[in-house]
Amino acid sequence: MRRGKEFRPLRRSPRLAEVRGPDRTELWTETVGSPPPVYGERWAEYRGRSYRAFEPARSKLAAAIVRGWEGDLPVDGDRWLYLGAASGTTASHVADLVGREGRVHAVERSLRPFARLVALAERWPGLLPVLGDAREPRRYLPLVPQVDGVYADIAQPDQVEIVLANAALFLLGPEAPVLIALKTPSMGRDATAASHVRRAEEALAKVLELAPAVKLEPFHRGHFLVGGRARPELFEEGAGGTLTPPRGHSPGRRRP
Repeated sequence: MRRGKEFRPLRRSPRLAEVRGPDRTELWTETVGSPPPVYGERWAEYRGRSYRAFEPARSKLAAAIVRGWEGDLPVDGDRWLYLGAASGTTASHVADLVGREGRVHAVERSLRPFARLVALAERWPGLLPVLGDAREPRRYLPLVPQVDGVYADIAQPDQVEIVLANAALFLLGPEAPVLIALKTPSMGRDATAASHVRRAEEALAKVLELAPAVKLEPFHRGHFLVGGRARPELFEEGAGGTLTPPRGHSPGRRRP
């Protein structure tokens, strides 16, 4: 592990730190995991704490922060639902951000990356793998409690509808954040990337207070981070599309 850097925690997410260099500013997460590195990322120690480089070329969430994302981020003690966790590259950093008291319920449907996610969770205590399809959130309803935020990275044409259905079912209530790594090439060739983002924001604006979207290039081609905080309308029947929770769902209940 390297020494000599000065790590400056960010007020908006204290387990996320900046390291300022002569030509660029790096992001690092204070880790709750143990070596070896997950994807070849650098590790360092600073004042008795261990940090991992949060690489924007490998993580869309890191790229969004670098590109100026002004919306909410996971913070210490949070519970988050992560849709499309794959083998856990970004999910492990989200687990770092929520700390030892937080939880990341990481949903992945493909067996091969899920096996790697399970192995990773042995070293990240707050990372909880869930084998499931984000299109069928009621199937993992017994495994996931209500959460403080939803982060999604799912390359599907109807990714916005899928995310809103999960958010309506699992979020604690209004003001909870929803973040979507929007992959516009997966949304069809009938429109430009800018048009896809505009359509997504029009749909999201009906149920979220939107933060400004950010373009993730040059790190991730055709990707944008969109989202914001849930409005009460998200929890009304029908707001999340065909997968919306049934009548009688009560958002905002206390955590178990």
